[in-house]
Amino acid sequence: MSEISLDKRSENNGAVTWETKITEIKKDEIRIQGYRLDELMGKRSFGDMVFLMLKGELPRDNEGRMMDIMLVSCIDHGVTPPSTLAALTSASTGAPYNGALAAGILSINEHHGGAIENSMRMLMELKEILDSSQDSGRDFTAAVGKLLDIYKNENRKLPGFGHRIHKNDPRTGKLLDFADEFGLSDSWVRLLTGLKDGIQKSIGKDLPINVDGAIAALLLELEIAPELANSFFIMARVPGLVAHIHEEKTIQKPMRCIDPVNHIYTGISARDIPEK
Repeated sequence: MSEISLDKRSENNGAVTWETKITEIKKDEIRIQGYRLDELMGKRSFGDMVFLMLKGELPRDNEGRMMDIMLVSCIDHGVTPPSTLAALTSASTGAPYNGALAAGILSINEHHGGAIENSMRMLMELKEILDSSQDSGRDFTAAVGKLLDIYKNENRKLPGFGHRIHKNDPRTGKLLDFADEFGLSDSWVRLLTGLKDGIQKSIGKDLPINVDGAIAALLLELEIAPELANSFFIMARVPGLVAHIHEEKTIQKPMRCIDPVNHIYTGISARDIPEK
């Protein structure tokens, strides 16, 4: 990859300039990757725009719809995640909205939210093992065994499987169903489901795929770089964090002791989604 030259001179008095290939700003005109933003408005979804920003091209077919669905699947998970507790604690001390939001975002790291990237890298590691074998179909069980040995020897948990609350993560099946419907259940999704079966055969325990594992396979299907996975989770979770921060600031007392376990839900009871 060639390095961006810092020696280019602009027409503005020969000043040193630097380059960006993402967004072009002119008088009365904003272009994202060459597309006018005002023309994209009303025609493209937020998921389409996330795809465009991350990949430089608009999504094809149902890729944008899949991106939208993945973003929705991660929008919130109650008050117990570390990022939400950090945001609530910060808000309770009197921090402004942006400060509390920053506290929540800064709590999304390797052990909270990071499972998506870790799952992506695990699937890539399994693929490398398979690609190095002479017959990937016949050696799949052996490849899974080798992967499990690596993780056991390095004392690493298997990301993307199991959940602290859900025995059957309700988001996973929906994500994989949409992936199948949209024609996105290609090599990575098959690798993920094959790994699930291989783990069960190897250890005799059925570990369900969680939302992180499903999203990991789908981001790989969409050719999103693993190092963007945590940022993807952050983009999805921001609306949920903002809602919790606002609730904290408007109904709770300042400097309260926030119990992460003993809380109750007092909102609207279960209801059906209305037809548009």
